[in-house]
Amino acid sequence: MSQQLHIALVGNPNSGKSSLFNSLTGLNQKVGNFPGVTVDKKTGQSRISENLSAKIIDLPGTYSLYPKRNDEWVSYKVLLDQDPQVKADIIVLVADASNLKRNLLFCSQIIDLKMPVVIALTMMDIAKKNNIQVDVAGLERELGVLVIPVNPRKNKGIAQLKKAIIQTSGSAQSFPEREFINMEPMASEAIKKVQHIFPEISNYRAVHFLINHESFALTESHQEAIENIEVATKFNPAKTQAEEILQRYGKIKTIMKQTVVEADPLQKALFTQKLDDILLHRTWGYLILLTVLFLLFQSVFVIAQFPMNGIEWTFAEAGKWLGSVLPAGWFSDLFINGIIAGLSGIIVFVPQIMILFGLITLLEDTGYMARISFLTDKIMRKAGLNGKSAMPMVSGLACAVPAIMSARSIENKKERLLTIMCTPLMSCSARLPVYTVLIALVIPHKMYFGFISLQGMVMMLMYFLGTFMALAAAFVMKWFIKSTEKSFFILELPAYRGPRWKNILTTMVERARIFVVEAGKVIMVISLLLWVLSSYGPPEKMKAVTAKYATLVQQNPSQANEYKKLESTDHLENSYAGMLGKAIEPVIHPLGYDWKIGIALITSFAAREVFVGTMATLYSVGDNADETSETLRQKMSAATWPDGEKVYTLAAGLSLLVFYALAMQCMSTLAIVKRETRTWKWPIIMLVYMTGLAYVMSFITFQLFK
Repeated sequence: MSQQLHIALVGNPNSGKSSLFNSLTGLNQKVGNFPGVTVDKKTGQSRISENLSAKIIDLPGTYSLYPKRNDEWVSYKVLLDQDPQVKADIIVLVADASNLKRNLLFCSQIIDLKMPVVIALTMMDIAKKNNIQVDVAGLERELGVLVIPVNPRKNKGIAQLKKAIIQTSGSAQSFPEREFINMEPMASEAIKKVQHIFPEISNYRAVHFLINHESFALTESHQEAIENIEVATKFNPAKTQAEEILQRYGKIKTIMKQTVVEADPLQKALFTQKLDDILLHRTWGYLILLTVLFLLFQSVFVIAQFPMNGIEWTFAEAGKWLGSVLPAGWFSDLFINGIIAGLSGIIVFVPQIMILFGLITLLEDTGYMARISFLTDKIMRKAGLNGKSAMPMVSGLACAVPAIMSARSIENKKERLLTIMCTPLMSCSARLPVYTVLIALVIPHKMYFGFISLQGMVMMLMYFLGTFMALAAAFVMKWFIKSTEKSFFILELPAYRGPRWKNILTTMVERARIFVVEAGKVIMVISLLLWVLSSYGPPEKMKAVTAKYATLVQQNPSQANEYKKLESTDHLENSYAGMLGKAIEPVIHPLGYDWKIGIALITSFAAREVFVGTMATLYSVGDNADETSETLRQKMSAATWPDGEKVYTLAAGLSLLVFYALAMQCMSTLAIVKRETRTWKWPIIMLVYMTGLAYVMSFITFQLFK
C-alpha cells in the first residue's frame, strides 16, 4: 500500500524554490489560501518512489525564523508546528549556492529546530559562472544533513533528491543529531523550564516558544506558564536574538572557509551589474521602464483581442444556434441570455488573465520585475504604496481582475489593500468601447498641426484622469486604513536569467482556473439576476406592451421588424430594470442623464462595455455589427428631452465619460476583491467610494460645461 509524506518546501526568496516545486509536481498543483490570511498556498502531488507519494506544500519565501510579514508568519507557524491545517513530516530546504552565506542562516535555524531536513542546493550553474566552488560533501559533513545539488530548470538532481527524501524519512534518527549552535548559554534557565512543560522540543524551539508564544496555538495554562518563566528568568528576547545571529554568522563564516572557494570580489565583472548600470540608471532606467510597460500593456491589449473576439463570436453564434433549435419560452431565454451570456462574460476575460500573468511571470523569471519595483518605489511611497504596487496598477490598464490578483506579491497587508482598492480606477480596456462611442458623439473631429487629434487627446486625458485619481485615492485611504504591520521594502535584485517556459505555462493555466472557478460563481449569480430584472416586469405592463405591438403588426405587417425592435425597447423600459432606471432618474438628472442612461448604468454593473449594447437596444439599433457604431451615434445624437433639448450635449457627454472612468461597474472586479480580501467589507467600500467619487466628479463636470 502506497504511503504519503507531507513535505514542506522552504527557502529564501529567489532561491529557486518555485522552480523546484514545479519540477517535482508538474501540473499536478492547486492554489488556495492559507487559513485566515490572503497568502498563496501552493500544494502539489509528487511520486517519490513506487510505494511513496508526497503532498508538497510550497511555503512563502523567508530569510529567517524571525517573521515580520504575513507571508513569513505563515512559514514560521508551519515550521514551529503551530499551524493546525499544515503538518510537515519532512522539510526540503532550498539554498542558493551562488549566495550561500545568506542562505545558511535560515538553514542553520531549521537544523536547530530538530526537524527531518534535506537541503536542495540550487543555482550551482550560476555559482560556477561566478567562479564559486562548493564542496558539497564537506558542506554535508559540517551541517550534518543530506545536501543534494539540483537544477530544476533542466530537471537535474531530482532523482537524487527523491532518494535523499526516502533515506531521511525512513531513518530512525531523521533530524540532525547535533546543534548548529548551542542556545543554552544564552538562556539556560528559561530553556530548561520551557522544556519541562514541553519535554520533546529542542533548545532552539524552546527559545521561539519564549519569544512568540502569544501567536502559538497553546492552551491558556501553557501561555500563562511561559509568561511566568519569562518574568522569573528575566528573559530578554532582543538580546537573545542578537547573540544568536552573531553566533550563527560566526559559525557560518568558519563553514564557508572550509567548504566554499569564492573568486576575488575585486575581479568580478558580472553581467548583472553591467546591465543594472543601464536598467537602473536615473534617466535611462525610467525610459526603459516606460517602454517595457507600454509594450506589456500593448501586448495584453492587442494579443488578447483576437481570442477575446473569438470567444465572443463563438458564444454569440452558440446563442443564435440555440435560439433557433430550442423551443420559445422562459427557460430558453434564461439559458441563452442568462447562463450562456453569463459564461461569456466570464470566459472572455481568460485570454487577458493568461497573457498578463504569463508576461508578468516572464518579467519575474528574467529578474526585471524586481527592478520595476525598485524604480517606482519612491513615487508609489508618496501615495502610501510601495514599488511592488506598480505592476498591478499598470496591469489595471488592461483589466482590473488579473491586476488585483497580481497584488499578492505585495507583502505588507496595508499596502496590498491600498493597491487593490485603487487599481480599479485605472482605465481598463472594458472602458474603451464607452470612451470611443461618447468621444465620437460629443467631441468634434478636429486636428491640430495636421496630426494631433482632439478626440485622441481627450482619450489620453481619460487615462491620465484614472491614473491620477488612483494615486489620489491611495493617498487619502492610507490615513483611514490602520495597520500595526510595519512597512518594509526589502528587495533583493536577483541575477538575470532565462525564462522557464514550463513555469510560465503553469502559472497561466492556474490563474485562469482560479478566476473561472472562484470569481465565476459570483458573476453567474449576478448575470442571472440581471437577466431576471431585464426580462420581467409587472405582468399588466408587460402584457399591455405585447398587446400594443401585436395590434400594430396586424395593422401594418410590412413594419413587423421595426415594431419588433420597438417592442424590445418598450419591454426593457417597463421591466424591473427599466423601472429602476426611471426610479433613479431624479438622482442622475443633475448629472445630465435621462432614464435610458439610468438603465445603462444599471446593466453596466455586469461589465462596463455592456453600455454600448444597452444603448443599442434602447435606441432600436439593428443587429448588423458594421452598422451598429455609426447608427448608434446618430440615434444617440438625435435623442432629446421632452422639452426638445438634446440629451447628449458636450456637458452630458463629458459627465458620462467621467462617470464611467471612475465608477465601480464591474462585478468581476468586486468578485475578485471579495476573494482576495476574504470579506465583503472591502468590495462594498469600493463600490460606495468609487460610485460616490464618480457622482461628485460627474456633477462638477456637468456644471462646468453646461
